[in-house]
Amino acid sequence: MAIKTCCFSVDGKRVMSIEEFKRWLRKFDADKDGKISRKELEDAIPGGWFTRWKGKPGIRSADSNGNGFIDESEIDNLVEFAQKYLGVKILQF
Repeated sequence: MAIKTCCFSVDGKRVMSIEEFKRWLRKFDADKDGKISRKELEDAIPGGWFTRWKGKPGIRSADSNGNGFIDESEIDNLVEFAQKYLGVKILQF
């Protein structure tokens, strides 16, 4: 499932609030443990081999405690990754 929003910025990036991003991300928490694994992140990012290529660095850049998962305390790190590599503009207000 791709990131879908109704709004795009002038530079073509999808625009969403931090809450919309978190809600979208929770959809991929398949085992409902409150954490996102690399596999769950790969499922969230569309695109075959490109998905695997983006999923690994996404987890590495966001996973500050090195446990292989992204939990609630690491969401901000994933926000930075999404803005930098996934063409998403996340509004924090």
